[in-house]
This record gives sequence, C-alpha cells and structure tokens, in this order.
Amino acid sequence: MTEKKIPSELGTRPVGELLKQYALPSIIAMLASSLYNIVDSIFIGHGVDALALSGLAVTFPLMNISTAFGAMVGVGSSTLISVKLGQKDYKIAEKILGNAVVMNVVMGIVFAIVSLTFLDPILYFFGASDATISYAREYMQIILVGNIFTHMYFGFNALLRAMGHPKMAMKATILTVILNTILDPLFIFDTINLGFVQFSGAGWGIRGAAIATVSAQCISLVWQLRVLADKREFIHLKRGIYRLNGYIVKEMLTIGLSPCLMNLASCFVVIFINRGLTNYGGDYAVGAYGIVHKMTFIFVMIVMGFNLACSPLQDTTTVPRPTTA
Repeated sequence: MTEKKIPSELGTRPVGELLKQYALPSIIAMLASSLYNIVDSIFIGHGVDALALSGLAVTFPLMNISTAFGAMVGVGSSTLISVKLGQKDYKIAEKILGNAVVMNVVMGIVFAIVSLTFLDPILYFFGASDATISYAREYMQIILVGNIFTHMYFGFNALLRAMGHPKMAMKATILTVILNTILDPLFIFDTINLGFVQFSGAGWGIRGAAIATVSAQCISLVWQLRVLADKREFIHLKRGIYRLNGYIVKEMLTIGLSPCLMNLASCFVVIFINRGLTNYGGDYAVGAYGIVHKMTFIFVMIVMGFNLACSPLQDTTTVPRPTTA
C-alpha cells in the first residue's frame, strides 16, 4: 500500500516558522516570474525592432487582467485548501482542489474567447497605435490561445503552496523562466550566433516570443500535474472531485476577489498612462515606459511574493467550512 504524505504542518507548526519556510520560496518564485516579460523584451528588442517593444508594452495590462482573474481562483482555492488541511478535513480539501481545476479551465477559456473576439478594440483602448497594433495582435493571439494553460499553471502554483510544497512551486516557476529564456532566441531569431557556432532559428519574430512563453508554461504544467496527481499526497487529482459545488465556488471567489480587484486597479493605471503616452509622447514613449515598468515591477513582486506566502497561513476559525453537498 502506498504511504501517504500527511500535510500536517499547516495546522501544527507556529505561524512564524511557517512564514519563514514559505516566504523565501514564494518571493524567489515571484521574482523569477517577473523575469518573463523582461526576457521577452530583451530578445524582441534585439530580434524584431523598437516598435515591437511598444506593441509588447501595450499587451502587458491585458495579460495582467488575465492574471487577476486567475488570482481570484488561485488565492481563493489555496486559502480554503490550507484551512481544510489545518482542520484535517482532507475530503473537502480534495473537492476544493477539483473545483479549482474546473474554475481555472472555465475562466481561461471564457477570458480567451472574449479577448480574442474584441482583441483589436481592446488593444487600441490600451494604447496601441496603427504602427504597433500588428505587433500587439500577433503576440496576444498566441498568448490567448494558450490562456487556459497559463491559468492552470499559475493556479497550480498556488495550490502547491497550499498543499505544503512552496519549494515545488518555486521550482516550477524557475523552470518556466529557464525554458522561456532558452526558447525565446530559438523561436524569435532567423540566425543565432554564439561566436563559436552559428545555427538557424525559427524566425517567428514577436510570435516566437509568445510561443516560447506558452510552451515553457505547458512544460512546467506537465510537471505540476505529475506532482498534484501523486497518490502519496493526502489530496491529489483523481476522479470524482471535479463536480462544481456552489458553496465552495462562492467562498473561493469571495476570498479571491480582493487580490483580483487590486490587480485590476493596477492594470487600469498602466492603461491610462499608455493612452496618455500614445497621445503626447508617441509609440517609442510607450515602449520606454513598458521597459521601466517591467523593471520596477520586480520590487512589486517581492511584496506580492510575501503576500502569497501569507495566504495559506490562515487562522482555521476565520473561514467558513464548506459543506459536503
């Protein structure tokens, strides 16, 4: 018989010790995550042109809006799971895990369909011009097609932290950044020159950057699925846990609403700045702001990483107990 790993530490160890254990991996993971767009910007700037950077900057708010809705499910579900693990209610924790998977799939598909349907008007509203719209469109079409995998990837990272595996969540993020860094030049450039050797790349330009990002997330997602499907875990992916429970979904979205709204608020700030720069500074000003914003976002990610580390460490008496119905 397979020996199960009992996730007891969230309900037994002091909060201070748990915070130390969870905070560092979470901060490292968020810092690594912030490197995504920086890596894309570096390779796009060298492999395409400066206007492509402006087009990429315009897509940043739309990707963050997608992340905001993903956070609503990820933070809500991870908090509920942590509470159930602290209460040793593994049956309900598994139902929350199944509901989180379904909600990530549903939100990923719905967001992708709506965004692809109105993509050009959205990008123009976000600050795109006639000169940059083609770059922004090409990048976001690929990102949105793979949006379901992105939602699952970020959602599973939150679930891994909730299940007592902050280091695994960190490793998944670092793996994705490394893969993205390797795939970016292969997909963006026509020719790759390493000095001692030269070989051909795919030459897909800004589309290549998007394909590299989605591909890296998909590869990490496969690894996450293997961890979450491990039968040695007290809660793991299996049949019979994916039927949506109205009470669980309501509590999940209620808890996750706050981080979702905060992310949306920061996105709209960037949108208004982009629109102002488009009107008064031009496309290159938008691209320059995009570069600066991504650099400053690194410091924001440190705070976000600390906050994510805190979210699983909830007092088990403060969150309602979902019913088994």
